[in-house]
Amino acid sequence: MLSCAVDYTGESSFEVKTEADSSDHSRLHTRENQYTCTQCEKCFLSTGALCNHMNIHRGKYKCTECGRCCGSPSDLAVHRRFHSGEKPFECTVCGKRFTLSSNLVYHSRIHSGEKPYKCYDCGKAFTDSGSLKDHMRVHTGEKPYKCHVCNKAFTQNGNLKNHMRVHTGEKPYKCSVCNISFRQSYQLKEHKHSLHINCEVKTEADSSDHTQKNQYTCSQCEKHFSSWTTLCRHMNIHKYKCTECGRCFGSKSNLAIHRQSHSGEKPFQCTVCGRQFTRSASLVDHGRIHSGEKPYKCHVCNKSFNVSRSLNSHMRVHTGERPYKCSVCNKSFSDSGSLNHHMKLHSGEKPYKCHVCNKSFYVSRSLNSHMRVHTGERPYKCSVCNKAFCDSGSLNRHMRVHTGER
Repeated sequence: MLSCAVDYTGESSFEVKTEADSSDHSRLHTRENQYTCTQCEKCFLSTGALCNHMNIHRGKYKCTECGRCCGSPSDLAVHRRFHSGEKPFECTVCGKRFTLSSNLVYHSRIHSGEKPYKCYDCGKAFTDSGSLKDHMRVHTGEKPYKCHVCNKAFTQNGNLKNHMRVHTGEKPYKCSVCNISFRQSYQLKEHKHSLHINCEVKTEADSSDHTQKNQYTCSQCEKHFSSWTTLCRHMNIHKYKCTECGRCFGSKSNLAIHRQSHSGEKPFQCTVCGRQFTRSASLVDHGRIHSGEKPYKCHVCNKSFNVSRSLNSHMRVHTGERPYKCSVCNKSFSDSGSLNHHMKLHSGEKPYKCHVCNKSFYVSRSLNSHMRVHTGERPYKCSVCNKAFCDSGSLNRHMRVHTGER
């Protein structure tokens, strides 16, 4: 007898009435799939499941709205709710409504804190089986969702969809205050919080909406949130705190990565040049320097980049966006690196020093150009007269001799 709630003798409320039922049930434990569809070769645990599946091929239960075929009348009835907008299942705690009763069950665990699906490797628990299945790929290393453009792989389909926007340039999340668009919803939330948190609510309707959307308050810092799940994620920031510098993080894994910046640990090493990195993602980005791969392409001018952040900075050339502003003179920049370099003009800091003559510079590229004075290297050559120069600026000025430009 199997060690579960089902009694094969027929003496319990979970009675299995026939030998066939007993055989079907046992496959839930053995994961054996004996019933195969002759049309698509998909396998099933029971004859009932196979029969429902075959109805999809036969088109027996077909939606008149979109033509989708379902396996049973009940499946078709549930599917029709997506067209009608009907959500008959309501949460008694927060009033949120759902199309499926199973979704309400999963949602209710957010309020109760129940997490019945537990990882047998690390003990981490989840509210639904799908989340556990996604989590298991952390241990197995499986990444079944692959980008057809750059071959980058992901553990979850949602992550792949977010990634595809890097290639398509799609930014569906638009700020209602300044009209700047973002690829992901959390980027829009961070943008609003950092730039528009003190924006005045314009209308009575906006005010009502604002009050309703920020009904969940953090008991630690009194910050307001639009949903219970967002508040729960935020509470982790108070939970995962670095003992070295006091910085807080939303997850245990992000804290672990941050701690490596204090320990100096860099477990990911480049096999080509030996350079080491704190994160595996940084190693992947670095690897493209050696391979020459540039999978991130601008849809406006077709210029390609080896990392997504370079594409993001480049796109501001086309949009004119300059979100990084100097607090001293209000000059704006398209990327944080340019702002950091500019700030050194105000502070007088020149951290890049020549080891030959001790001359100092604001930025590393200026030091690199200067070093050619000592080495004699002149990599920038005129295509007309072959005269060579140590920096591109000097070559550009020289070219005016040939073009007559002043």
